[in-house]
Amino acid sequence: MRKLYLFNMISLDGFFEGVNHDLSWHNVDREFNDFAIRQLDNADLLLFGRVTYDLMAGYWPTSGATKDDPIVADKMNSIRKIVFSRTLTKAEWNNTKLVKENIPQEIAKLKQQPGKEIGIFGSGNLAASLIPLDIIDEYRIIINPVILGSGKALFNETKVKLRLKLLTSKTFQSGNVFLTYAPSK
Repeated sequence: MRKLYLFNMISLDGFFEGVNHDLSWHNVDREFNDFAIRQLDNADLLLFGRVTYDLMAGYWPTSGATKDDPIVADKMNSIRKIVFSRTLTKAEWNNTKLVKENIPQEIAKLKQQPGKEIGIFGSGNLAASLIPLDIIDEYRIIINPVILGSGKALFNETKVKLRLKLLTSKTFQSGNVFLTYAPSK
């Protein structure tokens, strides 16, 4: 069975995006990019909710993304993607499929198929809908040493208590701390 992981960078006070979807505070450097490349090399499918999909699809196919981060841009643009949305009518980003309903069943089928890992990037509302279903195998969180004061909290919409066990931790030279958790069973 394929592993499904949730990956997010959060501020020290728990926000994965600032006000108005601000991500300018993300602490991204060469070490982070190397990490991102390795993580993408181990995945062959990314899942997004509509809001994160719109942000990603609006950035990664641009010449600015290709110029600033050519390897990650190439991987993000070529990897297979699914956007879960009831409101979108089409998904135009390269290699993207739109799914409008039966999200848990669709993800369960995807996990049974052969392949590499499946990643959920951002997508707080999608993650919140999946957490109670116990289908996320790992929570990969990078804590950025910044306090935003406001924004969108990663687990704000989550309505269940979930106990996790720490699998790995890594401190980046930038001060970012990467934590990998799995649900305690």
